[in-house]
Amino acid sequence: MKIRKVLFWLHLMAGATAGVVILLMSATGVLLTYERQIIEWADRDVRLVKPAAGTERLPVEPLLDTFRRQRGTLPEMLTIRRDPREAALFSTGRESALYVDPYTGKVLGEGSRGARKFFREVTAWHRWLAASGERRAAARAVTGAANLLFLFLVISGAYLWLPRKWQWRNIKAVAVLRGGLSGKARDFHWHHVFGIWCAAPLFFIVLTGVVMSYPWANDLLFRMAGSEAGRSAPPRREPARREAAQVSADGLNPLWLRAERQVETWKSITLRMPGAGARTAQFTIDEGNGRQPRKRSLLTLDRQSAAVVRWEPFESNSLGRRLRSWVRFGHTGEAFGVVGQTVAGAASAGGVLLVWTGIALAARRFIAWKRRAAKVVPREAPEEVAV
Repeated sequence: MKIRKVLFWLHLMAGATAGVVILLMSATGVLLTYERQIIEWADRDVRLVKPAAGTERLPVEPLLDTFRRQRGTLPEMLTIRRDPREAALFSTGRESALYVDPYTGKVLGEGSRGARKFFREVTAWHRWLAASGERRAAARAVTGAANLLFLFLVISGAYLWLPRKWQWRNIKAVAVLRGGLSGKARDFHWHHVFGIWCAAPLFFIVLTGVVMSYPWANDLLFRMAGSEAGRSAPPRREPARREAAQVSADGLNPLWLRAERQVETWKSITLRMPGAGARTAQFTIDEGNGRQPRKRSLLTLDRQSAAVVRWEPFESNSLGRRLRSWVRFGHTGEAFGVVGQTVAGAASAGGVLLVWTGIALAARRFIAWKRRAAKVVPREAPEEVAV
């Protein structure tokens, strides 16, 4: 049996096995394409401020004190953006965000709970088939296996989709979309055309998904980069959730000013509120859109002297750590800006179409096989002759 034929049947079986899960992950991937922009749009009434001319932001300590007087607590994280129109963002829990006027300290309101809840649920379907609790591990194993099979489908499909003879007539037949087709011919044509155009971005999306799904794939990434995952990992951060009495805003003004001076081109600075007895404070300084790893740096300052304890720009990490930091936002395309998001979303939509047409073609093949089997009439056994 020829390699191409073997590969075809393996391709078909893999698609039939994981098709439904791949279809679900691709569809939810489309819905998650512009998650960040949609949430920002949903928050627009409380996210944007109109400062009076010449007004300056409050220093961090008065800003936090004003918040505490209004809410009776301190946030877990504080983000301030350089754009004077942007409100400060106070994270008070995993699912709660409050926007605060950085010029007056007035709490403007919560971020859109509806938008965040919608995207949380879509993400849960995308990662864990909406499973919760103890069932989540099993569901993650299913989506991980489907991701691995999807990677095989993309690679094998790229081989099967390419014409055997490189002539323009053959290339045009599988690479240029044409209308007027229906039924099997339409599904076959769409499966080839969209498969060819989506192969490269889908390969990158699915490959990064595999790295996030399996520890062995993650470790392989580090080994290929000549790095060790454990040694190249950033220092462990303090737990995100703390009681209000355990965090402290004392002495943060000089620390924040020092963080601003560290990177003159900063666009946003995020402070994870230090514990009352913590000796250091940790800042994330971002020069991009918040999803571009090479533009993010980590700064740790001594709380007493504001001296730099640790400065970790993107370039200071090992090659393995740099590659791994690209995986999360490379998977969604956000690492490459809006263009990357759009390409990733379009490729995910192509994935939906590929699964749909693939299932349709497989179903037609199965029905045709059943019909052929039904037409085969068994030969009658010869009658025994009595002696």
